[in-house]
Amino acid sequence: MPPKPTYFTPEALRFLRGLKRNNRREWFEERRSVYEQSVKLPMLALIEQINHGMLDYAPHHVRPAAKSLFRIYRDTRFSADKKPYKTHQGAWWAHSALVKTSGGGYYLHISDTELVIAAGVYMPEKDQLLAIRRHLLERHAEWKRLITSRALLRSFAVHDPMALSRPPKGFPPEHPALEWIKWRQWGVTAHLPAAEALRPDLLRQIEKRFRLAAPLVDFLNAPLARSEPLRTVKLNALF
Repeated sequence: MPPKPTYFTPEALRFLRGLKRNNRREWFEERRSVYEQSVKLPMLALIEQINHGMLDYAPHHVRPAAKSLFRIYRDTRFSADKKPYKTHQGAWWAHSALVKTSGGGYYLHISDTELVIAAGVYMPEKDQLLAIRRHLLERHAEWKRLITSRALLRSFAVHDPMALSRPPKGFPPEHPALEWIKWRQWGVTAHLPAAEALRPDLLRQIEKRFRLAAPLVDFLNAPLARSEPLRTVKLNALF
């Protein structure tokens, strides 16, 4: 049996483009098989292969592919926008000790216009926000080295940190890490043309970026996961 492709076809982009214009259940259901074959299955195959690589550089982020895959359905319960579907297919690799609270992780999505590859902590809970800020107080030199790495910034841009205008309460205003302590999320993101998702070397391009970002993700998770038990990765249960 030939291996499943770990990249997408033009049909995937056509489907996502059509979904953007026709975000209705009737339209989606008539084309569900197209979604399953051209979008969902290649993404699951891609996740599985990314998992294999992560055993080397991010073993505590390895999860069954179906657990990393985001549902295509939007949660419209508290939104004025009642469109039922997302117009991109995404995946998120959370730390095994932080699945319920997210923490730092790796992110990927494909839409009809772009391929997004990202890593870090996004919109953390209040307790995690405080833990990361305290971590920066103690290890700011290490963080500076990570977030200003030339190798990292050749492949990523720093994600919008949503920084506070003033120091958070209880933190010294003259601290050398103040710039980063004021951030409300810490991460890096690459926005690439959607055509990159059609390339046979897509897996290699994603893995290269995830590997570069691994020290940054590990740094951010250190104060969040240190008191949590770590799940042992079992290959046979995943693949």
